[in-house]
Amino acid sequence: MHPKQSHVAGSHGSVEGASKSNPKPAPKQFFIPLNVVFYVCLLSNTLAASLAPIQDCDEVFNYWEPTHYLVHGYGLQTWEYSPEYSIRSWLYVSLHAGIAKISTFVARSKSAQFYFVRMALAFMCTACETRIYSAISRTLNPRIGVIFVMIMVFSPGMFHASTAMLPSSFTMYTSMLGTSAFMDWRGGLKTGRGIMWFGIGAILGWPFAGALVLPFLLEEIAVGYVSKIIHRTLIRFTEGAMRCLIFLALEVATDSLFYRKFVIVPWNIVSYNVFGGSGKGPNIFGTEPWTFYFRNLLLNFNLWFILALSAAPLLVLQTVFRPRNTSKETLLRSITFILPFYMWLGIFTIQPHKEERFMYPAYPFLALNAAIAFHIILAYIGSSNRKELIGRISPGVKLIIALIPVFLATNISLLRTFGMVTAYNAPLQIFQPLENPEVAARGDYVCLGKEWYRFPSSFFLPDNKRAKFIKSEFVGLLPGEFREEAEGRGPRPGTWMMPFGMNDQNQEDLGKYTDISQCNFLVDSYFPGDEESAMQPHYLLDKSTWEELSCKRFLDAGRTSLLGRLIWIPNLPFIPEKFQRKWGQYCLLGRQKS
Repeated sequence: MHPKQSHVAGSHGSVEGASKSNPKPAPKQFFIPLNVVFYVCLLSNTLAASLAPIQDCDEVFNYWEPTHYLVHGYGLQTWEYSPEYSIRSWLYVSLHAGIAKISTFVARSKSAQFYFVRMALAFMCTACETRIYSAISRTLNPRIGVIFVMIMVFSPGMFHASTAMLPSSFTMYTSMLGTSAFMDWRGGLKTGRGIMWFGIGAILGWPFAGALVLPFLLEEIAVGYVSKIIHRTLIRFTEGAMRCLIFLALEVATDSLFYRKFVIVPWNIVSYNVFGGSGKGPNIFGTEPWTFYFRNLLLNFNLWFILALSAAPLLVLQTVFRPRNTSKETLLRSITFILPFYMWLGIFTIQPHKEERFMYPAYPFLALNAAIAFHIILAYIGSSNRKELIGRISPGVKLIIALIPVFLATNISLLRTFGMVTAYNAPLQIFQPLENPEVAARGDYVCLGKEWYRFPSSFFLPDNKRAKFIKSEFVGLLPGEFREEAEGRGPRPGTWMMPFGMNDQNQEDLGKYTDISQCNFLVDSYFPGDEESAMQPHYLLDKSTWEELSCKRFLDAGRTSLLGRLIWIPNLPFIPEKFQRKWGQYCLLGRQKS
């Protein structure tokens, strides 16, 4: 095997080739210039950075808050950052804190720093998408590359994953770079570089994502064995492993410096999640049925998810019925490229604890599978062989057949994305009044009750404001606070000093709560029809104690139909009432002046 364009699933020319009696030259493949792809992806990711709501409280409390602590000296601390457990990487946080620190020279507010970091993530994601598009187009097929970019740009799943400050998003970036290295054979094999990128994702980001490299390593071993050059393969593996060890050493050194003890965070993550023991591990935070990821991916990728699942069956059909278009090399490469998505989906489907973000590293592979599957279908539709039924259909009808699913998938994706933004973006919009000196003078405590998990981070609070928790009906372990000062202990002592009231079993600590009488401001939601309780009264209706400083619409999921929860539905008179979206209010309240 040697570096050349591997026409996965048959190239446009080979699949659409005319009969032997009437040969036609293969049409030139359409290729979008890299600069155009870069700007299109950057536009999509910039919109995500500017508008996407934060979907997961883990993103805030495990990553935005520690970043805020490094930059501003205070923030909320989860048990994972306690030196007793040390299962979060300070190196990963430090990279983002460095970006946020740079932004302080140009950003006037902390919320602007938040969006500056998001924009940096958007740029990184764009660079990775452009790189893998280049590799797909030059190595596999330009049409596969175009379809891949279309899926990545328009899918609701990528809208959230592209700029999330999560290790799973980081490993998504590195997986794209690693795949590009393994895929692109121009100038020789780049095994060491590919292993390095997957290794960086596993070491600095999420250890479990290292499994995604396995299909590529198996391909290298198979090729080396057949070609009787297995020793060269092992040399390239060693080169990649040595590069990974350099980053592991950097990770261990950085985390050991922060925690002030020797610590290997990737191992701690694996140890807790796999060998945690009774009453520990991820399952104590909730479990989901095996259908969870199938439903979630169908929502976030609609038709493309179905095509991604069909990639293997379609490849088998192509191999059986059109063997002349599928060489052994093509088949091996095709299996290598479609296997990671199936493997990742299978591994995490059997895990009881499921989160949407766990699928982020596999999003590029989902898009690649779907692009390959759609390419196979288009190659069949494009056949001009008059002996086949499809060959007797007019080109105009074929074009319509090809465009209908693309049109539907794109529009459904846009409706879902716009629906999510308009429904759940309020938490990012209500804190602006705190920038007003007259309002800010009321006090320092901004309290969170039942809406604690939607708090967008301390980056949205002015420097003199602190987030506090009040008791609600939630029962579990809430974050504490990083130590802000310790005389003679050096800067940022909260990274290594033992916090109070932490445990790894999600057991509630009453010391995390503040009495509501100490609250100067309160974040709360109100949905008409919801019953109040002693723990969760309707604070918004208590006009004698609280006044509205800022309220934004927030989707009332309990009263909105399934369709209204899934996609954006315009508020127009001809839309039946049962399909209309229903709204509540998400508010920043201020204590009434005495």
